[in-house]
Amino acid sequence: MSDTFTLSVPDMSCGHCRASITAALEPLGGAAVFDMDSRQVTVRGPLEPAAAIAALDRIGFPAAPAPA
Repeated sequence: MSDTFTLSVPDMSCGHCRASITAALEPLGGAAVFDMDSRQVTVRGPLEPAAAIAALDRIGFPAAPAPA
């Protein structure tokens, strides 16, 4: 299990996007920190990256691990 990881979410652009992503991750135990300029989300908590990516995909926000 990972404590912190960052995802690239290229379709994220506004406060509504932020609210939708937060609502998708919180029930899974993830807390999100947003960088809207780079369109990245840092996820903290007992959540695997694959689970977060799947949750965001289900709500229409394709995501991938952010480049290091």
